[in-house]
Amino acid sequence: MSRLLQTPFVPGTANTSLRRPTNSGSRTTRLSARPGGTRIHAKIREIFMPALSSTMTEGKIVSWVKSEGDKLSKGESVVVVESDKADMDVETFYDGYLAAIMVEEGGVAPVGSAIALLAESESEIADAKARASSSSTETPSSPSPAPAENAAPAPVPASPSPSPSPRPAASVMGSAVHPASEGGKRIVASPYAKKLAKELKVDLTSIAGSGPLGRIVAKDVEAAASALAVREVPGTPAASASSPHVPLGNVVPFTTMQGAVSKNMVESLKVPTFRVGYTITTDALDALYKKIKPKGVTMTALLAKATALALVKHPVINSSCRDGRSFTYNSSINIAVAVAMDGGLITPVLQDADKVDIYSLSRKWKELVDKARAKQLQPQEYNTGTFTLSNLGMFGVDRFDAILPPGTGAIMAVGASQPTVVATKDGRMGMKSQMQVNVTADHRVIYGADLAAFLQTLAQIIEDPKDLTF
Repeated sequence: MSRLLQTPFVPGTANTSLRRPTNSGSRTTRLSARPGGTRIHAKIREIFMPALSSTMTEGKIVSWVKSEGDKLSKGESVVVVESDKADMDVETFYDGYLAAIMVEEGGVAPVGSAIALLAESESEIADAKARASSSSTETPSSPSPAPAENAAPAPVPASPSPSPSPRPAASVMGSAVHPASEGGKRIVASPYAKKLAKELKVDLTSIAGSGPLGRIVAKDVEAAASALAVREVPGTPAASASSPHVPLGNVVPFTTMQGAVSKNMVESLKVPTFRVGYTITTDALDALYKKIKPKGVTMTALLAKATALALVKHPVINSSCRDGRSFTYNSSINIAVAVAMDGGLITPVLQDADKVDIYSLSRKWKELVDKARAKQLQPQEYNTGTFTLSNLGMFGVDRFDAILPPGTGAIMAVGASQPTVVATKDGRMGMKSQMQVNVTADHRVIYGADLAAFLQTLAQIIEDPKDLTF
């Protein structure tokens, strides 16, 4: 299940992989060796910005776990990098000393460019620092304002050639002690929780984590900030402490996630799309939900299951066109569901939703949402969707259009279920709960009749949901 990544050191050749550490819930990736020896100087190796996903062109340094001069052992986490969708702890394949940090926390660097230098022995640290200083003076530092325009067209190959990317920001010559460390001892917290703690001025050492193995997650920091605000200003609502400060009148650059969303939305405009709406009666679905909700079943899981069962009968709606010349009937039905996050959105994927029972599907959905909000999703958990759901019904929205995600055939926008006066078959007036769904589809692959037939099947499943609990 691991995704091969190319996050090179120098010299030699090695593959990188994602793996879960035993002491926390965060994802990690190891830094591997770049092919060839073109960049090796004595026994000083360059640590490169890793490619954490197939679409990643640059990454942001969230935090340095280690400080300059620290001794590193193979497998230790060195730096936390933010990709377009998640934060990852990056480990080293080599023993040595973190000699010079070349990109500070908050800095952005292209994939494949050097972010730090690793010395094999203490005697080489001074040489590495001099080399980092020389590199920073040769190339003026200029922080990147936003992600690059074009994404990588395909997953990174196993052995890429060295990139001639310019050096990133200026080197850090002093100590770079991580803000969430205490005397060099790392606190077990998600990268987003650490960043949030900085913004809200919360001491992580005073927080008991509610995540796996006591890991501190974002909601723990927000709760601590709220409690602190109540103590400082009696009578002030706790919610005010965690309300984001909006810099009115200021220009605010995109976050990495916002940049990725922007790039995908612009890419979507290249696809010819059309939209078809449908009204579905939800009385039976609402009754089923009320019955099985105490067992942990969510409405999102029910909608995903119903959609997946409908896609089984209409595989063209689950297909995708990527090159404009052919399309693929996807072998799996993976339902991606849009989840709003601070500063963007992400689409965790319920894989093989047609084959998984509703109770397991609900448990999986809860797990995915928790991981998404902690920015701990693995790439295969957010980039493998074949059909997307976007639900704004919980906000009372009755209908809306959704933008088609690149590489998929269709996305369905789901509105709120509302009591509606309708005419019954015997000519009388009655009250039924109904919701509006609106599907945006790629017209290169899917035609109006295809989509209409799919929506009819979906309505039949939702209006008679006996198959959803099998």
